[in-house]
Order: sequence, then structure tokens, then C-alpha cells
Amino acid sequence: MKILYFSLDYSTHDYRFLKSISEGGHEVFFVQLEGNARQVESRPVPPNVQQVIWKGGREPFRWGSLLKLTFDFRRLTNEIKPDLIHAGPIQTCAFIAVLSGFRPILTMSWGFDLMDDVHKSKWMEWITRYTLKRSTFFTSDANVTRDMAVKYGMNPEKTVVFPWGVDLEHFSPTIDYQPSTMVNRPSSAVTLFCNRSWETRYGVDVLARAFVKVAGQNENIDLILLSGGSQNTNIRRILQSGSVLDKVTFGGQVSQTDLPRWYHMADLYISPSHVDGSSVSLMEALACGLPCLVSDIPANKEWVVENENGWLFHDGDADHLAEKILAAISQREELPKIGRASRRSAEMRADWKKNAEALMNVYRSLGEKNAQ
Repeated sequence: MKILYFSLDYSTHDYRFLKSISEGGHEVFFVQLEGNARQVESRPVPPNVQQVIWKGGREPFRWGSLLKLTFDFRRLTNEIKPDLIHAGPIQTCAFIAVLSGFRPILTMSWGFDLMDDVHKSKWMEWITRYTLKRSTFFTSDANVTRDMAVKYGMNPEKTVVFPWGVDLEHFSPTIDYQPSTMVNRPSSAVTLFCNRSWETRYGVDVLARAFVKVAGQNENIDLILLSGGSQNTNIRRILQSGSVLDKVTFGGQVSQTDLPRWYHMADLYISPSHVDGSSVSLMEALACGLPCLVSDIPANKEWVVENENGWLFHDGDADHLAEKILAAISQREELPKIGRASRRSAEMRADWKKNAEALMNVYRSLGEKNAQ
């Protein structure tokens, strides 16, 4: 089939989708809505994927550009003549695809579009309902987002849920690394790890406040923070005012190639996100055999079972997160056992090679119907 893949920017997730679609034997055209604000994927677009130049893809999306972009996207579909458009997030890429008049469209939720963006205004609710009612098929990575899509008008019989998953060979419990790369890290220290973006929806400020509390009660603890974002000043201010900056390693943006090494420096993975589908970073941590302490939002509950492969804390509650961190490190000898359960969870549900086949099945189904 000839697939037009339309996404917000170019992320690690996009790389994996594009690669799998191409390797599945399809002809792939990649259309990017925005220019990347931060470079989060160092690998080039996969081989045999044709990156399309159009009026979008250079700057942040603005509603004032909607008409111009829709007409130019319609031009693309007339020139490329795809068999299928695969588009998401819902309120931007999928909306433009629907407005272009082309069908069939596979709308893909990115989690935040249905768990956060849809609630921002009546306008966003209307766009969501308009897009989903006109989508041929819908896919997401968590049941909670699928249920939200149905609530906003998606035909429940035209949906499929599959976790995006990870490469279980690349993210595994065994990898060579040098703990000495941690600055002044005692061998007895407990290391916490978080690689969520420093944006409001991901709650890294909650973790910063909790870490200040924990470090005040246990000096033999440190924290790795990767990534970055618009909350940089606030997060560093929290850590500085709590006099714990010397206990924090800031790793910045890390490539997928190097990322497993960072997971393996840690004893406990933490995700304080307020909004998520099936978090890929959570699946990476599970695959690396890390016990996971995550916010008790619905999507996380689909992955983490209390006292089995990790723990849950009340979303947004830094005090409760601090309590849970202290409880986890008080049973440090149990962490490897919990980590092994994490790996089993990943092997059962987070294998990208298996999960990507669900997407290929949707393509085949839509292709057959379109051919009739």
C-alpha cells in the first residue's frame, strides 16, 4: 500500500512507526506538521521513507494557518494518491487530514490529545468529536484513550488498542555500563531515574519537590534527570532551594542508542506524569528490569501493579511520592525481584515487533475494504 504518515513533528516514536511501516513492504510518505522545537531523535528518517516538503513542517502550528495548510494537504493527497492516511494527534494532524476530504483515514491518538488537550476548551472538544466521527478507523496505545475516543463519537467497532512497545533486545536487563560515570556516586547510594520531558503535563516538578523531602531524610540517595523543557527554571529552582543540586545528575537529551545505559545506572524508575497513554519510557524501564514508581493515572494502572512490578502514588502529591520512595528504598533487597517482574511485564505486552503487527493488520483490513 501507499501510506501517507502525518505527524506533529519527528520523534523517536515516529521513527519506529515509519521504520515498521516501510519494513512491512509499504510505500511511505512522511508529512510533518511542525518543525522540531527540540531535537529528540538523532537518527535520520528511515531508508525508503519519502519526506514530503509542503507549506507546513517549519514552525509551530497556528490556527490562523489552518486553511492554508488544509488546502496544501489536499494538494499533497491529489499528487501522492495514497491508499491510506495515518494521522495524529487528533486535534491537529488528524483534523487537517479529515478536512482535506480524503478517506480512508486511520486516526492515531498520542495520549495527550485525549487525556489533556480535549479538555482545554469547547473548541477542542468540537474538533475532537468532528474528527473522530469522520475517521475511518482509530488506534491508541491504552484502553483509557480508546474509551475517550468512543465517548467523543468514534465507532467502537472501528478501534484497535496496542501498546507501542519497545525493542526488548535493545532495552534489556543486561548491558555493560560504568556506574562511575555518575558524579560522586557512592556504591551504596540509591539512584532514582526520570526521563520525562520538563513540561507541565509530565509533573517533573512534583518529583523535584519529593526528592527534596526524601534527601532530607536519607542522604544516601541521588537522582538522574534526563531531557529538558519549558519548566527548566522552575525545576532547577526547586532543587536549588532544597539544597540538593549536588545530588542530581542532569543528562540532557540522550539518544536511543545510549538510553539503556542510563536506565541501568538506576535502582528505581519514576514517572510523575499527569497525562499519559501507555508510556513508552515506562515500557523501556520495565524492559530494563527496573522497579517502577508512577502516578496513579488510569494508563499507568494498566501497566504497574502495586507491590508486583512497582508502586503507584497519588498524582500530583509530592508528599505521597516522597513516602513511596522512602518505602521502596527501605526494602532495597527486594528491588531486584520486583525488577524481574517488570521485565516479565514488558515481555508479555511491550514487544514492539509483535505489537507493530496489529498496525499492519489494520492497514491490510483498510486496504482490502478500500479496494472493494
